[in-house]
Amino acid sequence: MSGSVTKTETLHPSGDDAVKAAYAQLVRAASSGDADAMERLLVRAQEVAYRFSLLVCGHPEDAEDVMQDALMKTYQYVSRIQEPEAFRTWLYTTVRNACLMKRRRRVDEPAHHVSIEQGGVSDDGEPQPVAVPDHGRPQDQQVMDAWIGDRLRRALKALPPPYRAIVVMREVEGLSTREVATILQISEANVKTRLHRARMMMREELETSITPSAAEL
Repeated sequence: MSGSVTKTETLHPSGDDAVKAAYAQLVRAASSGDADAMERLLVRAQEVAYRFSLLVCGHPEDAEDVMQDALMKTYQYVSRIQEPEAFRTWLYTTVRNACLMKRRRRVDEPAHHVSIEQGGVSDDGEPQPVAVPDHGRPQDQQVMDAWIGDRLRRALKALPPPYRAIVVMREVEGLSTREVATILQISEANVKTRLHRARMMMREELETSITPSAAEL
């Protein structure tokens, strides 16, 4: 494992810079021996690593192993990170590489990948999103939000895994085009092309889910 992290260009100055700055502050404090900063960094890294490992690994048990490995490496190597602002890119790359190694070792690779939007598991073993009601919003608005959210989840789930990963990293996690390209080891132009295609596929899926069928008319 490399001990240094390469700084990446920021393409979303507002929110992206704030996230990078928050991680960088924790990395610097943790590397200087601040135990509280290390704990907070590991908590944030745990959430990100598990979400992304579920997306890439495909097996929940592999995702758990990869998350633990990412946390251990964060704890061991935080003092070697020379560009703290690039910590998030390093974390995603670490998770992706570990998942790819596990998938290569498996002879029974899954036919589908567990998507990042799936939260828990139902009684029959099927993954299901976690619904958190917003009691501060009117009931009719909550129903509308749930209706829209369900269709977005379905549209995202319908994407091929490579396209879904890019949508999640860019639109959900807020990574820059360059960060995604670094993590997936593809060109920035390829990231933009796949993101455009993914958006078109999601739009088609959403239009199909909204348009009533002939039987409903």
